[in-house]
Amino acid sequence: MNVRRFTFNPFQTNGYVCHDGGEAVVIDPSCATPPEQREMAAYVDDNDLEVAHLLLTHAHVDHIFGCQFFEEMTGQTFKAHPESVSFLERSAEQAKAFGVEVEPPSRPETFLEEGDTVSFGTVTLEVLHTPGHSPDSICFVDRASDQAVTGDVLFQRSIGRTQGLPKTSYPQLMDSILHTLLPLGDDMTIYPGHGPVTTIGEERRSNPFVKQELEEE
Repeated sequence: MNVRRFTFNPFQTNGYVCHDGGEAVVIDPSCATPPEQREMAAYVDDNDLEVAHLLLTHAHVDHIFGCQFFEEMTGQTFKAHPESVSFLERSAEQAKAFGVEVEPPSRPETFLEEGDTVSFGTVTLEVLHTPGHSPDSICFVDRASDQAVTGDVLFQRSIGRTQGLPKTSYPQLMDSILHTLLPLGDDMTIYPGHGPVTTIGEERRSNPFVKQELEEE
């Protein structure tokens, strides 16, 4: 699986185009301005990619700025966890609270839950439900290439925020990390919602939150 990371908007949120065999998925289009949107779309066009799926790891406002743009570009709606609906319905209100504006995407027509799969090219992404930072958080895992797009669950030497946001849970987040992500194996590359790319092995060794929880287990 080929993965192209884009970092956009005032929150410096990562969005991704993953592709194989001429087909692609767009995950968390964080492109908030027309130039950002054109940059992400140009990568799709320049590589002659057909967008097979539009995907969300979760529906916090910084991850959905470009959703309506890509819906109009592809004629598709985003696939997301069922818990995303309440966040999408309040996205304009959520954006206002952070001093930004967003064009709300459509209600998902297809929902993704634990154990579902999404296929494009020769790639099959497995859906893992990883709540804690948000109840709708899901990760997309390509076990064949040891790569995963994980949203705001696990970062390089940090974890998703669980304070000041609705429906968060630190214990639930750590359970998702320890019992869903870490078992993916140390070679698994993690493409997070913010910050640089990392690996499960690096976070097992260096992430202070993970190390503390592992010591206490």
